[in-house]
Amino acid sequence: MVRAACVALAGLGWAGVALAEVVEARVGLVLVQDAAPLPLTRLEEPAENDGIAGAEVGLADNATTGRFLGHTYALEVLTPTPEEAVAAVEAARAGGVGFFAIDAKAALLEEIAAAVPEALVLNIGAEDDALRLSGCEANLFHVIPSRAMKADALAQYLVWKKWDRWLLIHGSHPEDIAMAEAYRRAAGRFGADIVEERVYEDTGGARRSDSGHVLVQRQMPVFTQNARRHDVVIAADENEVFGLYLPYRTWDPRPVAGDAGLRVRDWHPGSEGWGGTQLQTRFEKHANRYMSGRDYLAWLAVRIVGEGVTRTESADPQTIRAYLRSDEFEIPGFKGLPLSFRPWNQQLRQGILLADGPLVVSVSPQEEFLHQTSQLDTLGYDEPETECSLDD
Repeated sequence: MVRAACVALAGLGWAGVALAEVVEARVGLVLVQDAAPLPLTRLEEPAENDGIAGAEVGLADNATTGRFLGHTYALEVLTPTPEEAVAAVEAARAGGVGFFAIDAKAALLEEIAAAVPEALVLNIGAEDDALRLSGCEANLFHVIPSRAMKADALAQYLVWKKWDRWLLIHGSHPEDIAMAEAYRRAAGRFGADIVEERVYEDTGGARRSDSGHVLVQRQMPVFTQNARRHDVVIAADENEVFGLYLPYRTWDPRPVAGDAGLRVRDWHPGSEGWGGTQLQTRFEKHANRYMSGRDYLAWLAVRIVGEGVTRTESADPQTIRAYLRSDEFEIPGFKGLPLSFRPWNQQLRQGILLADGPLVVSVSPQEEFLHQTSQLDTLGYDEPETECSLDD
């Protein structure tokens, strides 16, 4: 099913710009309604407007500048099933939408991007490294960090702490296996040693069941028993099958990181550095709740479009694409260094938050890890490691 909501913001505002050419940028927020497991706890249930509220705040931020420049912005929200997604985006494109922020799985995302080659597609949902390594679509930009970026962010902090002997536990789902591979790469890259790996098989369990919770809790001490000497347990569990049960239940008293304990986050409601309090306050006033990672990525995608329109004075997707790939583009993301796109695979450079409970513990890249062009390029695949060929 497709649900469309159009929100138009910003007018000409000043008589002094009344003669300026009106530039209208229309953004489609595409949240594909794919099957997802129930969260393990009510505390992690997403809001009904998760992602939508973030995009709305981004649109309002764009309008603040746009009203003085004769630029207008509109948001169209699409919530199709995977089977409806391509047709829904094609219809929106035919209706004048030039920019799409899309939360979809990797294969579907590639299909959508190929179906609307003249539009600009901003990936806010697929972490897959393959999208950044080969076969890159010219119109596809990645706002969400890749798995490699997230693994590198955690690895830098753990190595800095001298917790360099890891027990890696990963789930049996494809996403967990891919994340485990990212941790292997990160360990080799930064000098950590994965002393042992274990696989937690998902046998169906009983999510949201008292008996299911108790069963997994009781399994954890035995499951982690007799492990080789390690400093930290790394959990790769994107489907939340076992990871959240690891802290305080491992056989050896060790910290847990990854998808439990010290967690790698796209955003965190406790993040207040680099002006983050201003963003959090605006969002909370608008949505009457805290900002989620999905909200942040949707906000950032819409703001990227706004920054492109402001600087180029154009809503043409190809003009904006050229600007986003240039050295002139950067945007504050409230996570440390300014954000910019890597021209070789169109991945957004950005800091990665490491958080535990209500607080942000650290933000990677860690200052000890250097790079010849940008410290942010110590996270994820660097230019010599990708096969992408994206010409201007």
